Amino acid sequence: MVGMKCYSQKRNEGDAVAVAVPAPRQRMTVLLLLSLALVSVLGVADSYTVPMRDTDLLLPEGFFKRMRDLFAERAYEDAIAGPSAGAGGPEMAGDEAGPPVPVDMSHLDSPPKPKLVEDWPKVKHSFGQVTAVAVDLQGNPVIFHRGSRIWTAESFNDSNHFQQIAEGPIPENTIATLAAADGAVVDERGAGIFYMPHGLTIDRNGNMWLTDVALHQVFKFMPGRDYPSITLGHRFEPGSSKSHLCKPTAVAIASTGEIFVADGYCNSRLLKYNAAGRLIRTIPQPPEFLSLQTPHGLALLEHLDMVCVADRENMRVVCPRAGLQTSYGEGTQAATIQEPDLGRVFDVAAYGDLVYAVNGPTSPMIPVRGFTIDPRSETIIDHWGKFENPHSITFCPNGSAMYVTEIGPNRVWKFTLTM
Repeated sequence: MVGMKCYSQKRNEGDAVAVAVPAPRQRMTVLLLLSLALVSVLGVADSYTVPMRDTDLLLPEGFFKRMRDLFAERAYEDAIAGPSAGAGGPEMAGDEAGPPVPVDMSHLDSPPKPKLVEDWPKVKHSFGQVTAVAVDLQGNPVIFHRGSRIWTAESFNDSNHFQQIAEGPIPENTIATLAAADGAVVDERGAGIFYMPHGLTIDRNGNMWLTDVALHQVFKFMPGRDYPSITLGHRFEPGSSKSHLCKPTAVAIASTGEIFVADGYCNSRLLKYNAAGRLIRTIPQPPEFLSLQTPHGLALLEHLDMVCVADRENMRVVCPRAGLQTSYGEGTQAATIQEPDLGRVFDVAAYGDLVYAVNGPTSPMIPVRGFTIDPRSETIIDHWGKFENPHSITFCPNGSAMYVTEIGPNRVWKFTLTM
């Protein structure tokens, strides 16, 4: 799985009122009964008559809508509060817990620092343009590269149609698994399938998700399979409809199986699918005030319910709500990290509560390097590394290593994290 493993947090339910209520549904039932009692006694006292049937009990206009809104607000608060919502711990009553506990920001003083592994890889490679890297279930880095094919100004026309279809797919293997210990190639595949590789993600079940900007498609390959089990987009057909993609760049997979696709160079949008590949959300959408320009990389922070985007041409990282825990709050203002030295951001990866990013050539005044970002405070808290043209970044799920790939020079860098 690309990036750090995220674990959804569940709140330890306390007592919402003086009566102990062990579960949210029971708590909502109690609230509803109390509300009905109050309405029957106070709200309609002047006009109340004994009801003959259930439907004869009249409530103030909009009562049930307001109650649904209140329940949705409470469910949303529960989802984001986490286990430390109350100062008294798990046994404290949620509404009696006093002021919220401040967010622990101590990790921002000394975030984990990437340190280059100088002698890795120990063997020489001759890859094509290395566009992406992920880590498999065995902890080995897997790269996606273009072999002998190069993306040039002539590769696409003005309508984003690929101009080298007649040349056929790339004949060389485009997917290579490297040994984490020494970087030696332990497996290769993907010959004769792809036309212009771009993004690669490996989810927690070992499924491989790849994007091809020439095909305008996203593919899911299950372990050991040579044919995709899910294909999004139409072959060689760029478009902006619900079923079309246009040069998709990256994929992020949630633990729920939901799929986020950065679409990409043309449409500048995020598409969210369910686990079966059915479109369920487009980002941005009204009333969401968010304008993307070439979303180029994705990172999920599930416990914060964020999907962070390398918004390349806007030279920033934005983190809208992912909507994994609840749809309430979708479309609210995204966390935005944009500082003068950030430049064009090519990729992002999650490590705990932090996001690590790499930029690319932007201006002679802006160094090409890595950044450590805190999305909660919307700040850059560290700089590291020195590159020429980085394109992708990922972490081992256990945080033991980080990898960065470059296009020209076509290579893979390995880092460890130090405090």
